[in-house]
Amino acid sequence: MAGAVEIKTASPNVTRRNFDPTAVVPEPLPPVVTAANGEDAGVDKLGKESREIVLGKNVHTTCFAVTEPEANDEFTGDKEAYMAGVLARYRKSLLERTKHHLGYPYNLDFDYGALAQLQHFSINNLGDPFIESNYGVHSRQFEVGVLDWFARLWEIEKNDYWGYITNCGTEGNLHGILVGREVFPDGILYASRESHYSVFKAARMYRMECVKVDTLISGEIDCADFRAKLLANKGKPAIINITLFTVGTTVKGAVDDLDLVIQTLEGCGFSRDGFYIHCDGALFGLMMPFVKRAPKVSFKKPIGSVSVSGHKFVGCPMPCGVQITRMEHVNALSSNVEYLASRDATIMGSRNGHAPIFLWYTLNRKGYNGFAKEVQKCLRNAHYLKDQLRAAGIGAMLNELSSTVVFERPRDEDFVRRWQLACEGNIAHVVVMPSVSIEKLDVFLNELVKNRSTWYQEQPPPCIAADIGKENCACPLHK
Repeated sequence: MAGAVEIKTASPNVTRRNFDPTAVVPEPLPPVVTAANGEDAGVDKLGKESREIVLGKNVHTTCFAVTEPEANDEFTGDKEAYMAGVLARYRKSLLERTKHHLGYPYNLDFDYGALAQLQHFSINNLGDPFIESNYGVHSRQFEVGVLDWFARLWEIEKNDYWGYITNCGTEGNLHGILVGREVFPDGILYASRESHYSVFKAARMYRMECVKVDTLISGEIDCADFRAKLLANKGKPAIINITLFTVGTTVKGAVDDLDLVIQTLEGCGFSRDGFYIHCDGALFGLMMPFVKRAPKVSFKKPIGSVSVSGHKFVGCPMPCGVQITRMEHVNALSSNVEYLASRDATIMGSRNGHAPIFLWYTLNRKGYNGFAKEVQKCLRNAHYLKDQLRAAGIGAMLNELSSTVVFERPRDEDFVRRWQLACEGNIAHVVVMPSVSIEKLDVFLNELVKNRSTWYQEQPPPCIAADIGKENCACPLHK
């Protein structure tokens, strides 16, 4: 690209082409469109422009069919050759998709080759992780070791907590909210409008009354609106979902202020035996302890449960998560199961016994210091991306303590799918994970700037001030 800046890398003999922030076409002022009633056209009740959701392709058009082997296939080997070819092409596509992955909070930088020797075993941790069952091919000794590690991280004694390795972050939310519902059967679930969709799924599944709380422009819960809604329902206990998930306020990467939420509850007259707080820490629940000035997640505070995803910041080849709650709460869910010769208080029956081993392996290899270094790397690279987007004239927002960079949604859906960006309305985001390097960000930035110059030759880019604030918007009205 003409005029691009060459930046020296760590190797003295290597240079890389950085993106050129000046390669931006002049933009005319966007028109202000009003409806017949004087309100902005295409704007919902929250002031955001509404747009049709773009769904992905129908996988039936590209699925790999299951076919019966020919009668003589045992001798010809045609079926084996066919399957080997399918798997080889699939592996090639995985390499390409991993190379262009930016929008979802998955750490793709891991190597579990040492654990390949265990893939021949059907490891199942069905039932309570702390009580063995009659099924002997399990990994409870790894699972409890992982749970103890997280218990130390969140400051709760071994004898005071109960938890298990879940199949995903959503299961952690389902379990945490279920515990809250069992503690307070007539409680009302409060969650910010931008909470993860699994929170509202839980409300539907458990037939719970759910109150959606407004959010600030940053995406975090608006405690003034929270206070008003608490006071309107003061006669019932409160079950609160707190987002500690840099993607959790789904797109903007905000983190709810746990201490302010607790102060709001107490200020409204709720005693500590009148509310239950579940902390959805899917990504940032593991990052926060290693970020200076970040609010502390601790069971020394009046919280009921915390869940995180294991396949996000830690990095794991299969979805998994960690859910921890107080021992005193889980008894309402737990029951003896003679078939297992164990107890059970989990959501699922069978549970992946390989996942705890993968988590145990990484926690041992990296430790607290290793995770601290990776968190700092993510935050540095996120600031780099935000600064370079703004230098190119593209509106961008990065919440404090977050590694999620929010910016103007690319106009071309093929570009969105190429980089696997998560989008909502007029905004998209990149989640900077340990596997996202500066070099990868530069490739993305170069492609974005180049394509953007053609997308808006005849019309201006959309104004995203309503989504990320006027101070972060770079449209012609707000430059």
